[in-house]
Parts: sequence; structure tokens; C-alpha cells
Amino acid sequence: MGLGILEDRKLEHVPGTATLEESRVDLDTSQVAATGLKTDKTGRIILVPQPSDDPNDPLNWPIWKRDVILFVLSLLSVIASTLSPLLAATTLTLSLIFERTFTQMALLTGYHLLGVAVAGILFVPSARVWGKRHLYLLGTCVLIFSSAWGGASGTNYKSLLWARIFQGVALAPFEALVNASVGDLYHVHERGKRMALSNLALFGGAFFTPVIVGKITHTMGWSWTFYFIAIFSGALLPCVILFVPETAYARPEYLNIDTATILKRLNANNPQSNSANDMPINTNHNNYYPEKESSPPPTNTGLTNVDGGGQSRLIPYYRTLLPFNGRKTSENYFLLLLRPLPLFAHPGILWACLIQGTLIGWTVMIGIVLAAIMLGPPLFFDEVKTGYMYTGAFVGAIVGFALAGLVADPSAKVLTRWNKGVFEPEFRLVLVVPQLLLGCTGLYGFGIVSNNIERYGWFWPDFFFAFEVAGMVLGAVASALYVVDAHRDIAVEAFTCLMIFKNIFSFGLTFSGFNWLVDNGVRKPFVAIASVQVGICMLSVLMYVFGKKNRSFFARHDILRLLKLR
Repeated sequence: MGLGILEDRKLEHVPGTATLEESRVDLDTSQVAATGLKTDKTGRIILVPQPSDDPNDPLNWPIWKRDVILFVLSLLSVIASTLSPLLAATTLTLSLIFERTFTQMALLTGYHLLGVAVAGILFVPSARVWGKRHLYLLGTCVLIFSSAWGGASGTNYKSLLWARIFQGVALAPFEALVNASVGDLYHVHERGKRMALSNLALFGGAFFTPVIVGKITHTMGWSWTFYFIAIFSGALLPCVILFVPETAYARPEYLNIDTATILKRLNANNPQSNSANDMPINTNHNNYYPEKESSPPPTNTGLTNVDGGGQSRLIPYYRTLLPFNGRKTSENYFLLLLRPLPLFAHPGILWACLIQGTLIGWTVMIGIVLAAIMLGPPLFFDEVKTGYMYTGAFVGAIVGFALAGLVADPSAKVLTRWNKGVFEPEFRLVLVVPQLLLGCTGLYGFGIVSNNIERYGWFWPDFFFAFEVAGMVLGAVASALYVVDAHRDIAVEAFTCLMIFKNIFSFGLTFSGFNWLVDNGVRKPFVAIASVQVGICMLSVLMYVFGKKNRSFFARHDILRLLKLR
């Protein structure tokens, strides 16, 4: 039982478990080098996953190149993520302009979120078959034209509604695939800070949007909030074309073997050794990669050129500009389309959906409250001041991502060291502790002070909003890291499940949230949802203790294979 995680006795190696850093009782640096396993520059951290010998393998690209790709995708994610809260500060203003009810205006956001969910279901299998680049290009182009369309809608509600739906289509590739691209580009020990950055782009930027949208609407008109998005995304389109090559890679099957298994086989190959320190090293690498002999060589997917000697060489730059670079899998698109649906029955995926999706939904509820109570008595805020109320949310997002960046990788490394060099994905669940403290405090506090706005004023609701958003961010990072580390082979489908859950959940809240608050006040609903969130966070204890057994069970009973979807 490693650090409270129940050990599995069914499999030699449980997917997700990895040997990242050798402890003193295991192999030293020179012995690790002799195994043929690739390590970082220090020679102490074994690279997981192991890169291939192909220079076109993204894991072999220089770190600066990988960071440039992530930076461009993060910038676009910031722009795309502004779409969801775009109308948060101007709901009442637009309801007067369009002569529609408050709920009808809220549904402009609701149907936008539904568009994200539906488009994501269609796009994710396309990413598995043909890669992610064509979807990033498509998303950017749709982002440009749909935002220009929204700004030109005038007072036509149906036109604006359809523009919002297409804006959801534009957001889907970035929301569904950027985190998966982090998994494509980086080794396990490199992902924590990068995952925090990608989630900051996807969620942090969204909370700064209402701050400036209210001011733009007040001084230039609401249409310019759409036009500016079209302008900025148009400026970033050349960056996507030139600097974001395909990150998906058809990795040879034998490289999917975890280093922990390889090291166990290494030990087995040296039975005469009584200690790790004097263990002779068998340099026959096929002992570490026995699957290599039976595994067919990787096919030319378009990312790899094979010369006459059977060696891979770097493909020309101009070919990386193509939207498509060959198939990444021979699997059927329509089978892949159905794959995410049964994964909602997977405890690890369902846990991730709840940890991330519910707090995002409650954030939508807070947006409804702000629009409802700040614009009316006793404060009588206009759209500018209501937009400024999201300053707390933006600060909370920054704090959440700072905490995630500071805690994610160091905590995993410390726990790995305590666990004698063996990394377990459940170590990522440490981030749920600050999520519980910050997020649930924010929900309880917001409900209490917002129920009596005349007494508490505007500051305390904004203060607790910051707490809630910080908790939401920590949950988003924790769930994303756990999915990538524990279920790498179904990471894309898992992120699809997360996207479907949180967007449909938030869509449902836009239908009923306002009426729920009108009928019950603010305090009672928020105390209820805060208590629900406490229960959801406590599920992480079960996931931590039983997570490895869960991974083993679903490795032995592949739900997708049982349903003939793999």
C-alpha cells in the first residue's frame, strides 16, 4: 500500500504507474544509462513516455519548439474562451435592446455551450484519425467569421443565437484538444506547469472578459465586443498556420510499455545479483523491449519520411503546413464517435467530470446572480460596474493557477520520492485539497453575503467569487493531469466526456438557474450546492485509495473492447 494507495496484485504493471526517478536502493545513474532507457539531462528521471528514434516524434523536438506551440495554442485559447462569458455583464442591456426576457438572453450562452458539446463530440474522433492541426485551423477560421456575424446581427435575436452556436463550434477544438496536446508534447515530469498554463488560458482569460466587455459596450456598443474577437483571432491565424504543426504521433506499440515494467524485466534478467548496486547490466535491449521483435514497424503516417536504409528523417517544413499529414490510426471514425459515451461509467472519468464540471456550472450560477442582483436595487450597477465584479474571478483564476503550478509537479515529485521512485497518477489528487478549501468556502460565502447585498455591499460577493474560481481552476488542473497520467490511451475521449458534461450541465443551469434563485432566494440554493460540492470533493479520497485497483480493473476489463468500440 504505497502512501495510502491500495496495491494491485492482478497485473505485473498497472497502466499509469511509472518509475520516474531512481531511489538509492535501485539502479544508479550509470546503470540506468546502460539499460538503453532514455532519461532527462540529469540521467535520474526516466522519460515517460519513452520517445522513439524518429526526429518527427514531438517528444524529440527541442523544448523551445514545443513551448512555442503551446504558447500559440494558449493565446488562441484565451481568445476562444472569452466567448462563453461574453454576454455576462451585458445581459440586462441586451434584454432591453432585443426586447427578450432575462432567461432568453441567458440562453444565448446556454445554446453556445450546447454548440461546444455537440461540436466536440464530432471533432474529437476526427482528431484521433487525422490529428489535431486541421481542427485548430478550422476552429480559428470559424471563430473569425462567427464573431463577425454576431457583431453584425443588429437586433435580430435568431441571427445572434446562431452566431453564438457557431462560436461554440469554434471554441470546441481548443476546449477539447489543447490539454491532450500537452500530453502529446511533454513527458510526465514536464506536464504540471504546462497543464496549468493551458488551463489558465482556457479558464483564466474567460474571467477577465466581462471586465472589459462592460466598458466596451458602454462606450462603443455591444457589437464591438464581437468585432474585437474577430480581429484578434484573425491576427493569430497566421501563427497557427506557421507555428503549430501536427502534435499527434503514431507511436510504436513497444514504446507504450512503461519503464517500471522494463526495469522489472531488467531485474529479472539478472537473477545472480543480490543487490541493485552491484547488479550486472544486460545490454541486450530486446530484453527490455521484447514487444519490439513482434511489433510491426510504424507505418508512414505522413509525419515520417523513411529513406532507403529504413531510417526516419525530418520531413520538410513546408509539409508541416498542410492541414492533414496522414492518418494517425486505422480505427473507424464512427466507432471513435461513440467511444466517449460508455466512458461515463468509468469511475476515473466520472470523477474527473464531477471534479471539474460541477464547479464550472456553479460559476455559471454565480454569473446569473451577479447579473440579477447587481443591476437592480439597492446597488443599481450598470454594465460597466457589473463587468468590474469579475475582477475578483480573474484574480481567483490567477491565484488558482499559481497554486497549481507551484504544487502540481513538486508534490508529485515529493510523493514519488517517498514512494521509492514510483509515480502513481493518484498523487495528482493532492490538488483537490486546496480545491475543497477554496472552492467550497467561496460557494458558502457567496450565497450568504449575496442574500443580503444591502448589508454586505459589492466587495464580499466579489471576494468569495475569487475563492470559488480559484477552487474551480485547481479542480480543472487536477482532473486534466489525472486523466493524462492515469488514462493516457483514452485521454482524448476522456476530455470529450469532461467537455460534454460541463457544457450540458451549464446549459441546464441557464434554463432553470434564474427561476431557482427567484423562487428560493440566493442563500438556500448556494448552501445546497456548496454542500454537494463538498461531497464531490470527498469522493477524491475513494479515488486516491482505490484508484490503482480501478486502473487495473479497467485494463483487464476494457469497457471499449467489450462493446467492440476498440
